[in-house]
Order: sequence, then structure tokens, then C-alpha cells
Amino acid sequence: MKCGVVVFPGSNCDHDCYHILKHVFEIDTRWIWHKDNANLDELDFIVLPGGFSYGDYLRAGAISKFSPVMKAVVRFASKGGRVLGICNGFQILVEAGLLPGALIQNRSQKFICRTVFTRVEAADTPFTHLCKNEPALKIPIAHHEGNYFAPSETLKQMQEKGQIVFRYCDSNGEISDLSNPNGSVQNIAGVTNEKKNVMGMMPHPERCADPLWPNLDGQLIFKSLIQSL
Repeated sequence: MKCGVVVFPGSNCDHDCYHILKHVFEIDTRWIWHKDNANLDELDFIVLPGGFSYGDYLRAGAISKFSPVMKAVVRFASKGGRVLGICNGFQILVEAGLLPGALIQNRSQKFICRTVFTRVEAADTPFTHLCKNEPALKIPIAHHEGNYFAPSETLKQMQEKGQIVFRYCDSNGEISDLSNPNGSVQNIAGVTNEKKNVMGMMPHPERCADPLWPNLDGQLIFKSLIQSL
């Protein structure tokens, strides 16, 4: 199995993702530089990591979507390739039109860095099929523009098609405004495209996937993805 981690100027979670995939799951992992309009066909999946690509100028992900590599990412996704976007990677996938909605400033207008709980709303995706017995995953977040938004009609369609994958919740899996850290509409923390081969999520599974750490909830995301292939 082969996978790739896309690196943009300003990515800062690329090495974390590489470490988890290469050293924890022992997958043949390669770097993909943002200037490369590469052929990704030999890869089984790719990850767009978190960070502040291009300094988040204009808005998060707005410049990255014009990187040459994104043409290759769009081609890869259109052929059914699995694409996982984490935090800034999620923002880039939304800006590139691979995922619906938008990610705007947190309602507090402050950067948030803490661990939250997320409920798995759709366990029939390649990214979450091992999470169906988990009431809530405990995963860190760290972002300033993680407030997910989509028009009501879009949300209705996403709900009907099972594209809403994660919602912020409390430790018991209960959803409320108190468990919503950033003001996301309907507490949404992660979504897929209609084909469910592309997923974006604001929480960072790579930060809770190393066996040296006490919390391994993030492994469920990577294991689901790996075992789906």
C-alpha cells in the first residue's frame, strides 16, 4: 500500500501525518510537494494535512487551491481515489470545490486549541467504518477558521445523502450548543463528498494515533481508511 502527504508552504502537521502513516502503520508514504502536478495514480490514498498554507492569507485554503498539485488531487479524487483533509486540508478541499460548504472564523473570533468530542454520524464511509461502536471520539482541534457553514438546502441534501460524518458533542455523545467549540452549523465537524471518497474534518486524528500517547481515538480514522483498501 502506498500513500502521499501533500505539503504546502505553511503546512505544519505534515510530519505528524507522515510519522503516523510511515512509522506507526508502516505504509509506504511519500511527500507530495505543492508545486508538483504529479501523477498520483500509483497511490492508494492521499492526505492534506493541517497548518497555515500560504499563511491563510485572504482566507484559509483560498490560495492553496491554485497550487499545481491541486489539479492532480482533483484528478485523483474524480477517479475515486481516497482523499483525507485534516483541518487546513479540509479548508483547502472546500475551497477547491471537492467538498460542500465553507469554513469561516470561529464565532469567538479566537484561535481554539483543545481536545473535543465528536460523534460519528456516518459509519458507512471508508474513513469511519470502524467507529460504529464508538459513542464519541476524543480528538484535538486547533484552528481559527473551523466554523462550518452551508445553506439550509445544502445541509438537507447532505443529511439525506449521509455526507455529514462528524458532529461536535460531549463525552456521552450528546449534541448541544455547549459542546460546539466554534459555532459550526448543526455542530458539524467533518463531511464527505457525495461519493464518500473524499473526507474533510477539523479535528486532528494524527495527534492521537501514536501508541506512545494515552489517547488513540485517531487511529480509528486511519485504520478505517487503510482497511477499506
